[in-house]
Amino acid sequence: MKWGLFVPLASILLSTVAATAQEVRNEVSVQGTGFFTKDSNGNGISRTTTKTGGLEVGYRYHINRWLSAEANYGFDRNTQKYFSNAGQSRVQSDVHGATADVVVNLLLHIRKFRPYALAGGGGLIFHPTGNGGGFVPGGDTQAKGAFLYGGGADYDLTHRFSLRAEYRGLYTRIRTSAFRA
Repeated sequence: MKWGLFVPLASILLSTVAATAQEVRNEVSVQGTGFFTKDSNGNGISRTTTKTGGLEVGYRYHINRWLSAEANYGFDRNTQKYFSNAGQSRVQSDVHGATADVVVNLLLHIRKFRPYALAGGGGLIFHPTGNGGGFVPGGDTQAKGAFLYGGGADYDLTHRFSLRAEYRGLYTRIRTSAFRA
């Protein structure tokens, strides 16, 4: 009787270990980005920014089937334009972003799509490249903390490669959004 129960349990345990050994736990990603910043008005000054593209690299570690940890670095370049009664000015900036987040892998797989949601935090560094001589007041390097939220889906091409469409919103004193693909 004991052997009759032991053999099926041992088989299930060994097949579970084998399946876990074949599971991909580490991901490295390279993504193109779209960088969109909210325009603002106040104190007689209007600020608009260019919509731009950039690059993001990331690493994701799958803790289990539904939970992952992720770290990303992104680079974009945009131009901020300021309008007031005194005239207009512009500052071109490199924007560096470093974030860490938790990814909840939604367990409803639709064919080859794997949807997920994410939340975390990080920082943005705005480094002006087009403000030589400091002609625009306040146009100097700034670092801002940010709250990160978003979601997306991976589409499996093969066992090792997939395409990713993702929305990442970064909330800071300067509100930004980015679409990743």
